[in-house]
Amino acid sequence: MIDPKLLRQSAKDVADNLARRGHDFDADAYLALDEQRKALQVDTEALQNERNTSAKRIGKAKASGEDVEPLLAAVKDLGDRLEASEAKLREVQAAIQSVELGLPNLLRDDVPTGNDDSENEEVRRWGDVPEFDFDPQDHVDLGTSLGVLDFDAASRVSGSRFAVMRGPLARMQRALIQFMLDVHTSENGYEETYVPYLVQADALQGTGQLPKFEEDLFKTEGEPAYYLIPTAEVPLTNLSRESILDADQLPRRLCAHTPCFRSEAGSYGKDTRGMIRQHQFEKVELVHLVRPQESDDALEELTANAEMILQRLELPYRVVTLCSGDVSFSGAKTYDLEVWLPGQQKYREISSCSNCTDFQARRMQARWRNPETGKPELLHTLNGSGVAAGRALVAIMENYQQADGSIGIPEVLRPYMGGADVIAMAN
Repeated sequence: MIDPKLLRQSAKDVADNLARRGHDFDADAYLALDEQRKALQVDTEALQNERNTSAKRIGKAKASGEDVEPLLAAVKDLGDRLEASEAKLREVQAAIQSVELGLPNLLRDDVPTGNDDSENEEVRRWGDVPEFDFDPQDHVDLGTSLGVLDFDAASRVSGSRFAVMRGPLARMQRALIQFMLDVHTSENGYEETYVPYLVQADALQGTGQLPKFEEDLFKTEGEPAYYLIPTAEVPLTNLSRESILDADQLPRRLCAHTPCFRSEAGSYGKDTRGMIRQHQFEKVELVHLVRPQESDDALEELTANAEMILQRLELPYRVVTLCSGDVSFSGAKTYDLEVWLPGQQKYREISSCSNCTDFQARRMQARWRNPETGKPELLHTLNGSGVAAGRALVAIMENYQQADGSIGIPEVLRPYMGGADVIAMAN
């Protein structure tokens, strides 16, 4: 959430920043609502004061045996007027909160201006795109030919956008996850964390998925309602909710492996083939909680940690800075890692690393105590995939495929695969 003080004092600057995203913030309407709130607050407080004063006066009159009927008559409609004023104030406050919760984060100044992903700016590339002396297949054809990937069975059980992995492919996904956790905890200083897969609405509001993106979530029936997590970012970041961390606890680096659940409501017709866009997938998520002055450097570190995984797997990729129109709702600046997929002959996103500044922390009231002032201040939060296991699996299948339809196993994964170096057709 954007600082309400900033919204009131610099509404035009906020509107200009959000316009870079293509978001239309009506600053005049917001300020008019805020003026209405102030007036109603003054009226409500005056009526509350009048009620309290009148109650004391009536009490004294009763105690001294005076006739209180004239005093009661004078305040006969006071309760109704106060109730109406309080109701109107709550209504205006709710309208203001609705506006504030619907505003995306302010962009960093160095975010390039653009409308969509076609205007993202490439930062660097790593690795050589493989050259094959045969026509490369995509992961769907490779997996089904080897009998290790079954979309028909998944469809009979759960419908579209699900997959069943069998045998060595299922094991390789497990190997990938274990490998990523080992690297991030042993080398990159993350604390492995097990988190719930079901969260309540407040947690999703804290990280920015609610109220704007409810249609993208799976929700249980009954009260209280629970939501299946779309990413471990939600529970991991909310661990600092309504907390004040000491300075010596920062920075905090957390990682978790979880399944992720997304309805993909806005992606009808996109990536319907294969495992690129599914309702359920596995991911290792990285979260940083840092002092505000450290968040820009933390974004570079977070991105480098995710890159390390792709480099160890020897998968060619590129890093792009997302343009203003493509940055996520909660992000102030985002780098995407895009891995090369021979089956599509293009780079596809495998990790998104974002600096969310104090946007999520304000919604969650996640703070740290500044030792220089002794006062609590908002944290900065960052998150990124380290990386998406399903897409990494797709990338391995396509980049390590061989002419006979088998799939080589990256060297770093072989110890997790019992020493096997290839996934081949069973005899």
